[in-house]
Amino acid sequence: QVQLVESGGGLVQAGGSLRLSCAASARTFSSYVMGWFRQAPGKVREFVAAISRSGGNTYYADSVKGRFTISRDNAKNTVYLQMNSLKPEDTAVYYCAADSTYYSGSYYPDRLYEYDFWGQGTQVTVSS
Repeated sequence: QVQLVESGGGLVQAGGSLRLSCAASARTFSSYVMGWFRQAPGKVREFVAAISRSGGNTYYADSVKGRFTISRDNAKNTVYLQMNSLKPEDTAVYYCAADSTYYSGSYYPDRLYEYDFWGQGTQVTVSS
């Protein structure tokens, strides 16, 4: 079992930045692909970004590409999401998730059902 705890959310003006953190309890944190998802009010939860076990490969949704950066520190059992140039449409609850599956090739999971463990979420609100 892996416990994930997000932090770093808050209220920010459009154009501003936030850095989200997700601390994991897993002793084998480096064995998980990590992802970030978000859910806006009245909308389905959607993929934001994913990072490989070593941190050497990253994958982003088109809506955040060039503005958000996912990274991880396996020594600290933590994954981050640096969010720059925030827009009001980025307002959502942000969730981190862990996936233990090993995929072949360059595939990275971007579906909710592919992730095994989820955090409780942190609210990000971007004002216009």
